[in-house]
Amino acid sequence: MNPLVVIPARMESERLPGKPLADIHGEPMIVHVWRRAMEADVGPVVVACDSSDIVDAVESAGGRAQLTRADHPSGSDRIFEAVSLIDPDGRHNVIVNVQGDLPTIAADVVHAALRPLGQPDVDIATLVTEITETDERDNPNVVKAVLSRAEGDTVGRALYFSRRAAPFGDGPLFHHIGLYAFRRAALERFVALQPSPLEKAEKLEQLRALENAMRIDAALVDTVPLGVDTPADLERARQMLA
Repeated sequence: MNPLVVIPARMESERLPGKPLADIHGEPMIVHVWRRAMEADVGPVVVACDSSDIVDAVESAGGRAQLTRADHPSGSDRIFEAVSLIDPDGRHNVIVNVQGDLPTIAADVVHAALRPLGQPDVDIATLVTEITETDERDNPNVVKAVLSRAEGDTVGRALYFSRRAAPFGDGPLFHHIGLYAFRRAALERFVALQPSPLEKAEKLEQLRALENAMRIDAALVDTVPLGVDTPADLERARQMLA
């Protein structure tokens, strides 16, 4: 594998406008995410963004950023444009999508996303962790991954994703973590597909891949990295990085 790590970032955010440039101890949040991705050392890291202000912030810290169109419907589309511009010859055959609002993400979590790609028939790899908090089971903001896996396996095949508690019955529920590692060809195929019925119903982009017979496998990790979506999340990130 020859991975390229791409961090999508956009300035518009309903709950936290200008989120990528939110200050955390004197540096923009996107710079903290870039540093965590660099520490993972799985491949070159590029920020794919919609604003020259983000480009300036990343480049001032010594990083690389690629300006993309502002009208992309999803981070996957933004990543694909950036990859096409950065690597037109296709040298990188795996694209790791690290969300731009994960300033505390650990290097081993990024590494774990590559594990399922050891199986050649896996198109997309992602991450899950077992739900241990009761209130997460029925929280629609906590996306559940329904996995086919043998007991004790640390990687499972994703059969479905839902905002409801699933599957029904005894056994663990898994919290999906929105970090993906795409095979280059799978990313190209994915962004060319139209939004699917289940994707629209659940408002979960990854269902488009499953509905089009793409294989997603998920690696189990111990914790969910903090995603910054609100001012309260931002304050928590500042405390964690103090």
